[in-house]
Amino acid sequence: MKRRIALVTGGVGGIGAGISRRLAKENVFVIANYVVPGSETPFIEAMRAAGFSDDQFAVSGGDVSDYKAAEEMVTQAVARYGPVDILINCAGITRDASFRNMSLEQWRAVMSTNLDSVFNVTKQVIEGMVAQKWGRIINISSVNGVKGAFGQTNYAASKAGVLGFTKSLALEVAKKGITVNAISPGFIDTPMTQAMPDAARAAVIASIPTERMGLPDDIANAVAYLASTEASYVTGTNLSVNGGVHLYQ
Repeated sequence: MKRRIALVTGGVGGIGAGISRRLAKENVFVIANYVVPGSETPFIEAMRAAGFSDDQFAVSGGDVSDYKAAEEMVTQAVARYGPVDILINCAGITRDASFRNMSLEQWRAVMSTNLDSVFNVTKQVIEGMVAQKWGRIINISSVNGVKGAFGQTNYAASKAGVLGFTKSLALEVAKKGITVNAISPGFIDTPMTQAMPDAARAAVIASIPTERMGLPDDIANAVAYLASTEASYVTGTNLSVNGGVHLYQ
C-alpha cells in the first residue's frame, strides 16, 4: 500500500502542529500549511528535533482564506508530493468582540479564514479523492460552534457552518469511499489560551469536568482515528473532545 499523503491547513502551530506530528507518526506524509512567512521555521525545527526527517513531512505556504491562493498552494503541493489522501481543515482565527461592537472586518476575517477556507481547500482535493475512491476529510470545528459563546458571534457562526458543511458533504461522497467528519475541541492548551490572564484561565479550568485543558495531542489522537482505514464506517459525525465541558451536542 502506498503511503498516504495528508494536508493540514494551519498545520504549523497549536492544534495543527499536534495533528501534523501524530499523522507523521502513523507513517503518513504530512504537508503542513502556513500563512505567515517565518511561522514554519519553529515547526520545522521541532519536527526535526523530534526525529522526523524531510521524507516524512513538508511545509507549504498559502492563504487558504483566498480561493486562488488555496488553489495554487494545493496544485503546487500535489505536483511535488502527489495527490492528497487526507485533508485536515484546521486553519482558524478569532477576532472576539460583542456583536454590537463587532466590525465588518472582524466578521469577514473570521468567516473567510474559518469557513471559506474549508470550501477553498476541499474543492481542490475532492475530485482526486473521488477518482481514487478513497479519502478522509476532517474539519476542525469547536465546542463554541455548538453551544455559542459570548463575544464570538463570528467565531461560533463560522464553526457551526463547518458542522453543516461536514454533514452535507458526507452525504454527497459516502458512496465514493470518502468519509467527512468534524472534531469539536473544547479548551485546548495552546499559545492562544496560554496568553489568557491567570484568573480567566483558572476560571476556565474550573468549568471543565476533567479539571484540565485539553492538549493538542488529544485532538490529534482523534484525527488519527478518523483518518485511519479502521474509521471507514464513520462519516458525517462530530466528535466532541472537550473534557465534558459541554455534553449536549
